[in-house]
Amino acid sequence: MSAVPNESRKRSKKRYGGGQPNKRFKSSSLEVGMEGILITCNMNERKCTAEAFNLLNEYADQIYGPEKFQDNSESSSKEEEEDEEEDVAEALKKEVSQLQASGTKQERRFQACDSGANNVIFIRTRNLESDKLVHHILSDLHTTKKKKSRVILRMLPVTGTCKAFQDDMVKYLTTYLEPWFKTPNCATYQITFKARNSSHNKRDEIIKSIAALVGKLNPKNKVDLTNPELTIIVEVIKSVCCISVVKDYTLFRKYNVQEVVKEDTPKSDVTTAKTETNTAEEKEKCVTEETKEEEKKGKDENGDKSTPQDDKEVDKGEGDEK
Repeated sequence: MSAVPNESRKRSKKRYGGGQPNKRFKSSSLEVGMEGILITCNMNERKCTAEAFNLLNEYADQIYGPEKFQDNSESSSKEEEEDEEEDVAEALKKEVSQLQASGTKQERRFQACDSGANNVIFIRTRNLESDKLVHHILSDLHTTKKKKSRVILRMLPVTGTCKAFQDDMVKYLTTYLEPWFKTPNCATYQITFKARNSSHNKRDEIIKSIAALVGKLNPKNKVDLTNPELTIIVEVIKSVCCISVVKDYTLFRKYNVQEVVKEDTPKSDVTTAKTETNTAEEKEKCVTEETKEEEKKGKDENGDKSTPQDDKEVDKGEGDEK
């Protein structure tokens, strides 16, 4: 007899409480109109999310100050005591209104959402500029060389989203790209494109259409694949296209948090290349000097030998004539 009430309790918990996490998970997914940060990781999304929150909050506090939000624990406890004395219908109405009010008040500046792709998380941002925040993080990591994450790979800001179809992208980008590329503004640029769980878009066609659009905004805009001033990032996940325009894309190692912390190898390569070229030039100088000396010696020796040969030939000729 004791097993029956336990089963009923379990059923009641599943019926009323078990569905909430799934609903929250489904409601907080990447959608058109959102802004935030795309973060890639390596097979550990939970740890990546925790690291992302710690890293973003640390630098957001530096730029925007600590986050301010209201704790409604005292008011909620008082309201619960009052609800016990009221009717059930009125209590249900109050709960609905409280949930709606708490949903608006508890909107944090960082919220984890389902991106729709494996090893990719989307952090939705509110009341801040994600591109400036990510650039600030990477610039600090680049200068300090302090490793502050183990799982996070790349952090890509998302300042605009639209439907992941070529016509919708071009329409959206005509106005989106104006602050950077429309006359009188101009810059050197490159375009990066990546699609996840989406096969209806072709990379080359998308890049060509965006490049043609940038050329129409200002013919002075030029493509530079080695060291561009700006980089147009286009990330497609299922039916959502995430867009951003960033600076120092090559300097910050394609916005890779792990690579930007490493020491800059090009400087050492340049110095070693210079030393190698110097040593090679010195070797070439030594070789050329040695060859010149050998050629001089050979000329002198050939010159000394040539005169007696001529004399011998003359002597032979004179003897024949006799």
